[in-house]
Amino acid sequence: MIAASLARPVFHPAGLDDSLRTAVDDLRVGRWWSTGQLLAATEREWGRRTSRTQVLALVAARSTVLAGWAREEPSAPGLAILRTRVAVEHALAAADAGSPEAGRLEQAARESCWAASNALPPDPVPWVCLLALAVLDRARHRPEHQRRSTDPMLPDGPWGLLDEVLRRDPGNREAHHRMLRYWQQVYRPAAADFVNVVLSTAPAGSPLTALPLYLSVDHYRSEPRRNAIVLRQWLREPHFSRAQGAYESWSASEPGSWPVADLSYLAHALWASARMEAAVEVFTALGQFASRAPWSLVADSPDRAEELLLTARQQALIGRATALA
Repeated sequence: MIAASLARPVFHPAGLDDSLRTAVDDLRVGRWWSTGQLLAATEREWGRRTSRTQVLALVAARSTVLAGWAREEPSAPGLAILRTRVAVEHALAAADAGSPEAGRLEQAARESCWAASNALPPDPVPWVCLLALAVLDRARHRPEHQRRSTDPMLPDGPWGLLDEVLRRDPGNREAHHRMLRYWQQVYRPAAADFVNVVLSTAPAGSPLTALPLYLSVDHYRSEPRRNAIVLRQWLREPHFSRAQGAYESWSASEPGSWPVADLSYLAHALWASARMEAAVEVFTALGQFASRAPWSLVADSPDRAEELLLTARQQALIGRATALA
């Protein structure tokens, strides 16, 4: 761990997934063979397929690599769902930028999602994509965004889309994060209620038990003034207990089952709540890998994210050594 604390972090979208890392690196230089092999190998492993297609699409959206693949292998397994993923990323980016093309791209993305859901009914990814697009309908005009929740604490929303995902892949991580993001952007008071409902059924060890950590970071960012109380929020409730609960759940999980993003949030929460020995355990599990969030979100400025991460790793290690002295 001493060497890891001194090494610069590796911010790679594939994280600890070696096979995905190879495919990502190949896509970046215009090669798609390893991507096709990867998706074919996980065609019915819906959880891994969801996370892998999300990462691959983020990379492919920055180039024309899928167009080249489509010209050479138009019926390649996995190509259609990746193109749907990329269409969704383009639609979200256009809406965020206020592009005049936003409406057209959103409609094209929705049509691609429905076509993909019809082509492979057992696949949860098209429904995850529709859930991602739901945030663009903030007024909830579309019927699929007006479904009543089975929990009376939660408002009407795109619950039917979430149900379609979970019917195919119970516990799907991305779908829950998409729903959390939806409420954070459309109706913030529902976000915490949604997380509490998820926690009431999530088993120990599930990455879904990290969801409260995202609430804590969102709360920190929403405060208009970062005074001393806000800066030290992770030492107070409910943030301290959120970190503790997520740590206990992660401790009960299978090694390598939590993605780098969730581990990064957990490492930050434990460090910020002065649980240094526990933070060292998570930093050790991460090795050199890290995600830019939450460090870029809680640092004084996004370009100081790596500096904050390195400081946290070193302080955690020193704190552990002092505690054991």
